[in-house]
Amino acid sequence: MAKTEVILTHNIVGLGGESDNVKVASGYARNYLFPQGLAIPLSAANKRRIEALQKRRAEREAHEFNTMSELSKSISKLIAILAVKTGDDGKMFGTVTAGMIADQLKTQFDIALDKRKIHLEHPIKALGEYDVDLRLHPEVHATLKVRVESSTPLVQSEAEKEAAEAKEKAEARRSESRGHRKARETNVETSGAKTEDHPLLKGGEGAEEKPKKAKGGKAKAEKKGE
Repeated sequence: MAKTEVILTHNIVGLGGESDNVKVASGYARNYLFPQGLAIPLSAANKRRIEALQKRRAEREAHEFNTMSELSKSISKLIAILAVKTGDDGKMFGTVTAGMIADQLKTQFDIALDKRKIHLEHPIKALGEYDVDLRLHPEVHATLKVRVESSTPLVQSEAEKEAAEAKEKAEARRSESRGHRKARETNVETSGAKTEDHPLLKGGEGAEEKPKKAKGGKAKAEKKGE
């Protein structure tokens, strides 16, 4: 395949940046790079443009560095929450990928980030929290906290259902027992109050009047006998 040398006029990921002299397939340069204005043919006349391209590249890279530095500060405070489907045992169906995290950043925080800047050593296969490395710039890295949660409704096992029912029954018995005890205490208090208020049962004046009358009657009977 024939190759041709070109001078890049824009940054192209995986190929180079402004002012770089690179070799590419002739068809790729002719059908894509040149028509899109992304590169110019290498020639003596075009070499004079290299200095201007280098200046533009330096300005772009400085802007990207500042932007990514600010993003790094903001993104380190965020928690991206991904809801995934799981089975009854809590195990995930599938895995969480860099593309999914990039989509969630856009959906949740309106942050557009190339998934290639999200570095996962291995796809995430279990629920939980993870610290994910973001390579925002050659000189700027950040850590994003990712929380993977289940979107599947929790289904109780038979053992859990039986335990919950037993707990409810025990609580009902305790409540009923407390109610009976309170009722007995109330009855005792009421009975005691009635006893104290009864004139014949309390040691008051009414209890002493009968013996006095009886004594007087006996004296009259003795006088009559005389």
